[in-house]
Formats: sequence, C-alpha cells, structure tokens
Amino acid sequence: MTDLRNKTITGTFCHAPVLGQIEILKGALVEIDGEGRIADVIPAGSAAHVEKRAAAEAAGTLVVAPAKSYVLPGFVDLHIHAPQYPQLGKALDVPLEVWLQQHTFPLEARYADLAFARRHYSALVEDLIANGTTTALYFATQHVEASMALVDICLEKGQRALVGKVAMDNPAECPEYYRDASAEEGIAGTKALIDYVAAHPENHGLVHPVITPRFVPSCTDPLLEGLGKLARECGCHVQTHCSESDWAHGYVLDRFGRTDAETLDRFGLMTRRTVLAHSNFLTDGDMDLIHARGAGVAHCPLSNAYFANSVFPLRAALAKGVRVGLGTDISGGPTASMIEAQRMAIAASRMLETGVDPAQPQETRGRPGSRIDFDVAFHLATAGGGDALDLPVGQFAPGFHFDAILVDPDAPGSTMRVWDDIDSDEDALQKIVYTASKANLAAVWIGGRPVTGAAL
Repeated sequence: MTDLRNKTITGTFCHAPVLGQIEILKGALVEIDGEGRIADVIPAGSAAHVEKRAAAEAAGTLVVAPAKSYVLPGFVDLHIHAPQYPQLGKALDVPLEVWLQQHTFPLEARYADLAFARRHYSALVEDLIANGTTTALYFATQHVEASMALVDICLEKGQRALVGKVAMDNPAECPEYYRDASAEEGIAGTKALIDYVAAHPENHGLVHPVITPRFVPSCTDPLLEGLGKLARECGCHVQTHCSESDWAHGYVLDRFGRTDAETLDRFGLMTRRTVLAHSNFLTDGDMDLIHARGAGVAHCPLSNAYFANSVFPLRAALAKGVRVGLGTDISGGPTASMIEAQRMAIAASRMLETGVDPAQPQETRGRPGSRIDFDVAFHLATAGGGDALDLPVGQFAPGFHFDAILVDPDAPGSTMRVWDDIDSDEDALQKIVYTASKANLAAVWIGGRPVTGAAL
C-alpha cells in the first residue's frame, strides 16, 4: 500500500459533512501533508485542478485510486467494550443485568492476565481496522496495566483511539473479584492511564485517554465525584452508559430521584467531550441538558435490540441539536462492522416510525417522523462521530486527518454490484451502506498511513 503522507490522491470521494447531505467529489485531488492531515481539496473542473495535478505528476507524488473504486472517510465507532470481543455473538439471550453478572464480568476479570489481554486486544484492533473503523472509543477493563496494553496495541497498529480504564467500585452491583477496591483506587487508576497516554513516547496525538465510569449503578458517589473533579482538571474525554435499559434507567431514578443525564451532570461528568452510550430513555429535558452541555450520544441500534428494551428516538435527539454518532457496542451488539451498525440504525428508525405490534391500529402503532435513510446513517458513522468526539475526522476537508477507506465494488468475495449503465455515484454509495462487506474494503489509511489492504 502507498503511504499518502506528502502526496496527492485523486479518485471519487464520498462524504457527508452535513447531516442529510451527501457530497460526491468525483475526480477531485486531495493533498495530504507530512502529518497525515488534508492540506487542500481541489474539485475537478476548478481553475487549480489541471495545474495541481500536473505538478503532482511531475513530482512523482500523484496517487490514482483504481477506476470504479470509491474513497470514504474512515468509520468512527463511539462505543466498544474492547475486552468483550471474545464473547462476540454469545450470551445474547438474557437480560442486561444477568448478562453482566454471569457472562461479562467473569470475562473482563481475565484481563488481569496481560498475555490474555494482549492476545485478544490485538485481534480486536486488527479486525476493526479491517472493517474500516479508523477511530475507536474503547472501554477497557478495571485493570490499569491491561488498559495500558490496549493503548500500546492501538499505537502499534496505527488506529486512532480513545481508551478508558473502567472505573467501578460499588459492591452492591460489582462482584468482589472485579471492582476497584475503593473510590480512591478507581480515581488513581484513571489518572495513571491519563498520564501514561500523555507521556507515551510513541504517541503523537493518535491515542487519547478517556475518563470512564462504567455506568452510574456500578459507581459510588465518591467515585463519581472524584472522576468529575478529574474531568474538570484534565479536560479529557468522558464516556459512560446512560439510561440504556428499563433496569438501568430505573435504578438511577430510585437511587437519586433524577435521570442518568441529570445525575451525571450533577457530578460534573457532562461536558463537551462526554459521550453517552445508548441513552434510549432520555426525556425531553435530558436532551435539552445534553445539548446545552455539548455532549454527544453513541447510538447503538443493534445492541439496543438485545438489551435496551426500546428504540433510541434518534430523530427527536437530532431535532434537539444533540450530537449523535454510531457505536457497535461490542459485544452487546454482535458485530465488529460499522456498516452493519448503519443498516441497523436505518431499520430501527423505520420500526420506530411504523410500530411493531400488528394488534395496534396503524395510526397509533408507531412514532411519526422517526425514520432515517442511508445518508443520515452514513453521516453518523463518519462526520457525526467525529463531531461528537470533537476530533477532526470523518470528512474530506482541509485540516482533517486523512482517515479513509478504499471501497472496491468488484473485489474478490464482493457482496455488492454497481452497474455502470444504471447506477450513479450516489447510488453506489447507497449500495455500499446497504450491501458492502469487509471484502469490499480494499485499503484503509489512518493519518495518511496505510494500515491494511492491498497496494495501489
């Protein structure tokens, strides 16, 4: 594969920088600087295009994407439980609280073994990159050293990532064998990972630390207070679960007499750099609060079908100005593919709009105005996710990192067909969202650096 730093690539670029709008840059030139950021985008037909292309050809820095291929922004996955990858596709037949206690916590506890951690984290990061995930927001485990190992692996494999040591100390909800011994230990471990990421000699802005209270039920008040104080001091990203299921939402109401969003805000954990996973049971007031704080939501439509007891009201949140991106929620969602997350986001919105109980009258069966189409799903998986993280990723524009996927509709094992005499470029993008698979992702770059795929 070609390293695109200090080069110019030409091809057909598809992105959705604005919600609900697709932009096709056919034949454009994208100039990439030595740091892997986009220096300029020159549309075909513009006055500078001929001159710039000729100059790049003369300098030997022009890279031409294969005919019939499409270049997309890399996918941004806003919610991944990295240690849960070994159980992907298992234990989806029980309620959330049972799934955690009987399956998930025992698995996560095994990451005290660093060899075990490195083996499974390496496989996860490699597989996610191969699926086009160039930016990943990770929950790690309660173990500081294993969380540091995940940072190392992301740097080694070149994935843009945000990594959080999970903080969880509530003995009423966390098993004795898998929890922080105290609030002080949870806070100290979080600070240790933040310091490790900041001082890592091989990290030049690729990996970021994340303050990660698992969710309100797993944390005592002192832990939440301490993490909120730490968030104010360091300005780091924050991630947690929010009003995911009937049980989780009801637990917080019973304990605090207020919603998850209100509780997190009370503890100083609702910031411009906060990402709230799921958020299915947000009230209108919660959405207003999240918008006011500038926080974002990781919509996880596939895992919601198994554990959330409802469909996230995506359109309502977007109408309130809430920043939203998509997450796979490995392993509550049984896929490592953001393409599949996009499809499920579309399907879930349709089911919310039309309703699912045929015994109910059509006029009252669903929630009108809830549906989205491929353009919105694609935006959420790219530019929307980047916006929620406050990172310059997810679109082709000057100043943004060149994190990109080369899609080949004719690749061996392809699951899609594009017909020259029938399909426009926008049709092709729609087919990518609905029918492409990992086989079609021929190459992936992060910061202009090739991380997987065949040579150009």
